Amino acid sequence: MKFIGAHVSAAGGVSNAPLNAMKIGAKAFALFTKNQRQWKAKPIPEEEVQKFKENLSKAEIKTEHVLPHDSYLINLGHPVKEKREKSLNAFIDEVKRCEILGLKYLNFHPGSHLRQISEIECIRLIADSINRTLEITNNITLVLENTAGQGSNIGYRFEHLAEIIDLVEDKTRIGVCLDTCHLFAAGYDLRTKEVFEETMEKFNSIIGFQYLKGMHLNDAKSKFASRVDRHHSIGKGNLGFEPFKFIMQDERFNNIPLILETIDPALWPEEIRILYSFV
Repeated sequence: MKFIGAHVSAAGGVSNAPLNAMKIGAKAFALFTKNQRQWKAKPIPEEEVQKFKENLSKAEIKTEHVLPHDSYLINLGHPVKEKREKSLNAFIDEVKRCEILGLKYLNFHPGSHLRQISEIECIRLIADSINRTLEITNNITLVLENTAGQGSNIGYRFEHLAEIIDLVEDKTRIGVCLDTCHLFAAGYDLRTKEVFEETMEKFNSIIGFQYLKGMHLNDAKSKFASRVDRHHSIGKGNLGFEPFKFIMQDERFNNIPLILETIDPALWPEEIRILYSFV
């Protein structure tokens, strides 16, 4: 079964996110548990935690179909120790916020070397940050997102993610989220059945479908292998409808959150309807 949703607003409190998901006909959703452009946030009040859980039940969405995203400020591979520690502390706080809400996942971008250290060294720093986080938190699975390869970001090659996972000590609490726009921009084609299968076989052989915990379903304004991260509405970009038909009709993508991050929230109800029509 497919569970489709979008990255919805949590403005006014995280308890509003499940209600916003319900309004667009979602069976899954993503959210920020705090302002994604600020380092610190006040703890989530107990009353808000209870309302979140009540609204999650009201929306009939399970915790395993919620894919929170961390702050864009965090860089677990920062080459400067003091700044990396600041990111790590913020990341641990985000994990604990997910714990308090009773969730299962935290989705995050691996990190960036900022052209100051090698990719390999950055990967080692990211893995070290993950291991330190897992040591002092419970229950939450950390979900690495593949990147488009823009700037100095790590994660645009499957090998990057595989190398990070290989260095993670507790592999029961690490996973991957595949973003379709990022795949395409990074040079993994999805536009025909043949190349879609080739890409998924590469993913399976290098990382493994056992690590797939979610997907971001985005068309791409960016060109193939451009390493430019530009999302578009479903069917309106360079990917077109076909890759999303393949995903909807493939059992390998069952029972995980499939999250829209497309550019026009007004279209989300229609995009969700279109995606379900492909099943």
